[in-house]
Amino acid sequence: MAGQNKTKTLPRIARKPRGPLDRAGPLRAPGPESDAQGSVIAVYSVKGGVGKSTLAANLAWCAAQAGPRTLLWDLDAAGGAGFLLGAEPEAHGGAASDLFARLRSPKRLIRKTAFERLDLLPADESIRALDAQLLRLGKRRRVAKLAAELAEQYDVIILDCPPVLNELSAQVMRAADAVIVPLPPSPLSARALDLVKQEIATHGVQRPPMLPVLSMLDLRRALHREVREGNPGWPAVPYASVVEQGAVRRLPVGAFAPSSPAAQAFERLWQAIAARLESPAANR
Repeated sequence: MAGQNKTKTLPRIARKPRGPLDRAGPLRAPGPESDAQGSVIAVYSVKGGVGKSTLAANLAWCAAQAGPRTLLWDLDAAGGAGFLLGAEPEAHGGAASDLFARLRSPKRLIRKTAFERLDLLPADESIRALDAQLLRLGKRRRVAKLAAELAEQYDVIILDCPPVLNELSAQVMRAADAVIVPLPPSPLSARALDLVKQEIATHGVQRPPMLPVLSMLDLRRALHREVREGNPGWPAVPYASVVEQGAVRRLPVGAFAPSSPAAQAFERLWQAIAARLESPAANR
């Protein structure tokens, strides 16, 4: 039984109602002709250090392995998602911000990865000022329009978003068909989840469904067990050395340790997302 003080720190996580993605039907593995074609999936949190880029890169790999043509669009100037797929940073910056100013076509910036059906639209230092650039351009749907153009070429577009609350996050909410929110089991995660919900309610034109994911879950720790018990329906990705090895090897976990619990967790999560996007009722 958890102590009284600990219980008071968690109710806003443990008592969150299940969202549209949680209410959808049984999982089914997507194939190349999935109805999830053209879907824009944002991996987003207002809090840094939650495993967001790791989640985005591994989900993109799982999607491509399942069959859909997949693009990982790195919107975080740190470039973590691209790094995890083995991409080297550009020798000179500026190209990524040119995309938003319509000075370059997305097709000129997209890179192939080492994995079939998985491409990367990389970040660079120039998008550190992307919020100011978008405000200066005055184009409130620039990210959504770029995503729609990319969706003509790709079945699934996964956005790795920076941990911000600004014009960029507002534009991401307007572009997304679903928002995946990684949440380490901690009291601060409750506030982070509330802020994401507010951002979706304020800026999401279609109110994209949101799926919280317990990230870096370590069931040896009492607080983690308590949060897990309070949210049994949420997907979870375990805290594991094999995930850290993915950053060292610069490979998705499933590419070198497919039988590991972490690789299987990423795969189940992708199947859940794809199955729910296939169901029109899940997105209302």
